[in-house]
Amino acid sequence: MKNLSNENNFLVSIITPVYNSSKYIDQCIESVLSQTYSNWEMIVVNDKSTDNSRAIIEEYVRKDPRIKLFNNEKNMGVAATRNKALEVSKGRFVAFLDSDDFWAPRKLERQIDFMINNNYGFTFTAYEIFNEKKMKKRKIVWVPQKIDYKQYLRNTIIGNSTVIMDTKLLGRIKVEEGYLEDVLTWMKYLKLGYIAYGLNENLASYRVTKNSVSSNKLKNAIRYFYCLRKKQNLSLSKSIYCQFGYMLNAIKKRI
Repeated sequence: MKNLSNENNFLVSIITPVYNSSKYIDQCIESVLSQTYSNWEMIVVNDKSTDNSRAIIEEYVRKDPRIKLFNNEKNMGVAATRNKALEVSKGRFVAFLDSDDFWAPRKLERQIDFMINNNYGFTFTAYEIFNEKKMKKRKIVWVPQKIDYKQYLRNTIIGNSTVIMDTKLLGRIKVEEGYLEDVLTWMKYLKLGYIAYGLNENLASYRVTKNSVSSNKLKNAIRYFYCLRKKQNLSLSKSIYCQFGYMLNAIKKRI
């Protein structure tokens, strides 16, 4: 695959919402600073954190002007916080990175090349899951070559911190409001007819913490069924069918 990312040098806007992430934000930002692809802006929006997240981020802002910090006057939630970052973003490409996750050094380079070479507007990569209490116990989630709307309803394989979207092909990006906002967002774009293409390389690390959304599997399952019935307006039988596939694939990801 021809390396086109450095030749064209498109700006990538990295969207990072932060709420009480002082324990992990260093590693997150350092993984961006270590990228082999250098034309990026990291838009960090502090969602009224009560710890010292803001002070940590401000130190990085002083060192590198590519890192931009915005502070919410009140806690707005992750979807509204991501959208605030998206509103001020300037890059053709939008990459999502949560504050407790981090990237491999060649993540942007490899994925932007993948998109430019194939004219893809919506991509995601393989990633590893690890528990903060069991740092050595890691599971790599490999991804399919592509996934469409119907397939995604039964398999939420797209990791939020692996996604990059091309605004030239998709238009202005906006995150959906509600429970499992990332899932709802991918559903929106897939339902519009776009295909999400998978780069099957482990380029991101996803941390499961005590307070992370994914740590409560029962609550997630209930919320996902709500997404199917109320947000996607599927019939009861179709919702049950998709829910079964979702749960089966969720189990596979962690075995």
